[in-house]
Amino acid sequence: MREEVLRIWPEIEWVKNSELKEKVIACWEYALEKSVLSAEDLEKIPFSLLIDNCDITFMNHKRTCVQLSVDIAKTMAANFKMDINMDYLIAGAILIDVGKLLEYEIVNGKLGTCRDGKLLRHPFSGVSIADRFDLPFDVQHIIAYHSKEGDLGKRTVESIIVHHADFVSFEPFKDAVTLKV
Repeated sequence: MREEVLRIWPEIEWVKNSELKEKVIACWEYALEKSVLSAEDLEKIPFSLLIDNCDITFMNHKRTCVQLSVDIAKTMAANFKMDINMDYLIAGAILIDVGKLLEYEIVNGKLGTCRDGKLLRHPFSGVSIADRFDLPFDVQHIIAYHSKEGDLGKRTVESIIVHHADFVSFEPFKDAVTLKV
């Protein structure tokens, strides 16, 4: 399973802290073991079940979010002399949707959201997985606050960056027609 995680997530190697890196890998291994999906499936399924005829895959969206997060963080750190914990940012960006693997079900050959996934959305199940492997609260915060559930709270700078990277790689695709001027 480890090899599959590393294959679909080459960005894990960007995490410099080896203990944190291992915990990120363990989270994805656990989620894949509990999921109805395989690592290979993640490279084929749409990144959102909310978008009809979505041809952007789960992994394409996820990896883009991580890459955007790093690019934004590097630019902000350089231009604003900000102290950004890149390991936390990268680990959090890689893990924000790990809980989605527990949301899926396949009924009559069709991918959908299971009852548990409707009761407990992926930011919550993702934090549960991250806590199981003792990831730092800073990383758990990124997972918890990346989605709309985090809109009522305060976000760390790492969480703000990941939140916006996630939405900038989602918003253009959420409507059937994107405004073109």
